[in-house]
Amino acid sequence: MLKIGIIGCGFIGGQICRAIDNREINAELYALCDSSESKALELANSLKTCRPAYMKIEELICSVDLVIESASQNAVRFIVPQALQAGRDVMILSVGALADKELRETLFGLAKQHSCRLYFPSGAVVGIDGINSACAAGVSSVTLTTRKPPSGLMGAPYVVEHGIELEKLEKEMLLFEGPASEAVKAFPANVNVAATISLAGIGFERTTVKVIADPSLSRNVHEVNVEGEFGKFCTRVENLPSPDNPKTSYLAALSAISTLKKILNPFQIGT
Repeated sequence: MLKIGIIGCGFIGGQICRAIDNREINAELYALCDSSESKALELANSLKTCRPAYMKIEELICSVDLVIESASQNAVRFIVPQALQAGRDVMILSVGALADKELRETLFGLAKQHSCRLYFPSGAVVGIDGINSACAAGVSSVTLTTRKPPSGLMGAPYVVEHGIELEKLEKEMLLFEGPASEAVKAFPANVNVAATISLAGIGFERTTVKVIADPSLSRNVHEVNVEGEFGKFCTRVENLPSPDNPKTSYLAALSAISTLKKILNPFQIGT
């Protein structure tokens, strides 16, 4: 049975744990790790059937078959190279870290060198399969438009740097428009989907991202527009924020669970 170690015990990490604990996923939840040991232990104690051990990062990596990163972009830089060098497969949730070209090339090189797999769930958007298919020919443009309630964008580096008073907004405001490479730095906790779309499609520099704060919204809205030799398509998803963190969409956690099921299934559907 596949042994899984989860690094990062926030909302998404917790949802993955509960899916395994409820036997939705036929795998062994072997170990947990978090910057807050008490948080990891609290999560472990809340489970009904699984009894994962709390481990430091290095011990966890050496003990499991699949490492799931659900911590932060900074954690990706520290954890994933270690895991790949140890020959472990890795699921990355903080995909925005791969906007860093040097890190991206390092991780892809290590995965190839050590015959490991890197998994990137589709996150809080739909249509990644369509982007993959379209890129088998030519794609001319990919645009992600993200609309969120102001509370979901509080504390973002771009908002802080520009002194934007989100709590005073009375109508929607375009906060940012630019390449995905800049968007994931400006809003690291909000637009990991931009990185996933970029990896699936035409890259971080050619993928355009718009970020809009809209006080009339109670949901996180992502629209993806793709044009190319195949024609064009548009997808739209209205996500309920996670109950624990308004910056994270519930669908992002479900996507991670679905990816884990796909890894374990002997048959695959879709691209």
